[in-house]
Amino acid sequence: MRRLLTLGLVTVFSAGLAAPAQATFGTVLPTLSRDLVSYYDFEHPVRGDEALEKDGGRSGTPLRLINGGAGMRVRDGAFRRSRTALQLQQVNPALAGNDDWKAGLYSETGVPTLKAFNSTRQASIMGWVKMTGQNPAPNSNSAAPDDLYGAIGLAGVLTGDSNGHAVRALLELIQVGGELKLVALARRLDGGESQTFAATEDWRKLLPQNEWVFLAATFDFDTGTMALYRDGKPLTGNYVVAGDPWKLEGEPEPDLASATDPRGYKIGGSYPQNTREGNACNCRMDSLMFLDRAAHPREVHLQYRWMKR
Repeated sequence: MRRLLTLGLVTVFSAGLAAPAQATFGTVLPTLSRDLVSYYDFEHPVRGDEALEKDGGRSGTPLRLINGGAGMRVRDGAFRRSRTALQLQQVNPALAGNDDWKAGLYSETGVPTLKAFNSTRQASIMGWVKMTGQNPAPNSNSAAPDDLYGAIGLAGVLTGDSNGHAVRALLELIQVGGELKLVALARRLDGGESQTFAATEDWRKLLPQNEWVFLAATFDFDTGTMALYRDGKPLTGNYVVAGDPWKLEGEPEPDLASATDPRGYKIGGSYPQNTREGNACNCRMDSLMFLDRAAHPREVHLQYRWMKR
């Protein structure tokens, strides 16, 4: 049976669309909902522990709001139907401690509820970001007072052997050729090399201070392709690593990610197990989506408009 979805002047035809996940309240495009592993809108604390956020995706994986707890939910929705967002921030820039506000989860043996990313062929990360402070942040692990982190942590899926930093799929800002760039970064094989797709445009134009921006990154481990989007539109960029860092050449086919459950998610910085600080983001995030499929460019555009309607 064919359904017809109309969004402004854009019409989408599809067959047998799944209904949006219950906790998304219609904010997720129906064509993406069946592939939605996790969805966090930061409006649904877990009963009995408000430092945990409910997952509106099919995996049902609660997210820990680290160090700031329930106080990290602030009244500042990224779009009309959103009421609250997640505040992330560095707390003591001069102290090598463990008090930065970040979010995530971590298990050294892997997170079974995230098995959708075990041997996955594709992935996507999407969400709203607003810069609210100094970025990049001062490097609290350095004795030099002028040292800044070389990256700004946004959102990522950890590898199956991660120490809390290494990722299977990541949306972040990192140094590329001596310049900070908005990137999609991924590692197909645990312990293997990563590939980076870096946006050409100046990151400060892509993420201006105090402005909500919808970002998306897509990953295809079989074809070796990645893409970045801002407010539903694809960004020009380039692949950073030459050769075959994902080891795609030869058999077997198709090429999949390692057959391990990810060790968790990291949001707003590294090390969600809270053993050290790294790549703090002074920013807010809203309606983060993790999918086990690479969203089509048209779907990314429609997802942006779907939330803005």
